[in-house]
Amino acid sequence: MSQVIQGNCLDVLKTLEDNSIDLTVTSPPYDNLREYKGYTFDFEGIAKELFRVTKQGGVVVWVVGDATINGSETCTSDRQKLYFKDVCGFNVHDTMIYFKICVPPMYPGCKRYTQKFEYMFVFSKGRLNTFNPIKDKPNKHAGENKNYIGMRQRDGSVRKKIYQGNVVRDFSLRDNVWSFPTGGKKMGDHPAIFPDKLAEDHILSWSNEGDTVLDPFAGSGTTLKMAKMNNRNYIGIEISHEYIDIINKRLAQDYLFTNPPAEEI
Repeated sequence: MSQVIQGNCLDVLKTLEDNSIDLTVTSPPYDNLREYKGYTFDFEGIAKELFRVTKQGGVVVWVVGDATINGSETCTSDRQKLYFKDVCGFNVHDTMIYFKICVPPMYPGCKRYTQKFEYMFVFSKGRLNTFNPIKDKPNKHAGENKNYIGMRQRDGSVRKKIYQGNVVRDFSLRDNVWSFPTGGKKMGDHPAIFPDKLAEDHILSWSNEGDTVLDPFAGSGTTLKMAKMNNRNYIGIEISHEYIDIINKRLAQDYLFTNPPAEEI
């Protein structure tokens, strides 16, 4: 059953059943880069709870970046990645990149290049259950006949593997660097809006219709919105009353836009 729950993330997670979540897509507040009404969170406790509530074969997508303090990156994301793996027991299925389009350049005099990406760690609980690959990368030789493929051998040589009459498809599997515009429509006073497409593409990739998608840091509700629009159940946890209001308004608006008015929200 889909629901939005107001409360402390860790406390609410403890009320969820073991092995009940198919997919988590979330971006936690990190390194004081984002101010969420002064709230803090217990990363270690939350990571352990995410392992408990995730189904065998389920996935957690953890979108995170690092602050730069006193001229050095904090490497918090690296420590979190290893904690999920070495302490909690998740597999690191993939380390993906969220490349931000339209990020303004650094201010004059700054001694570093413009930061334009965040990590998207994809953790799986055991062997992955679901992968619905997105194939939208145009093939340069689409439509051509390809009779062989070069395969690099361990000694450095290339061996041609022969195929018979294969036609190159229009599109191939997407890379693990995903580009999305930043910003977007402002949702109240929320400081960090997920791109809709980022949440949606992860939901489509790692879950199926009818699955349950969790966002323990629901924020403005983008993950919940895209789960609903793609026929998934959702559970959102958010500590801020103001953000809960934003989430409920977005879900109601999206519902009226995508569903017959006779049904209940």
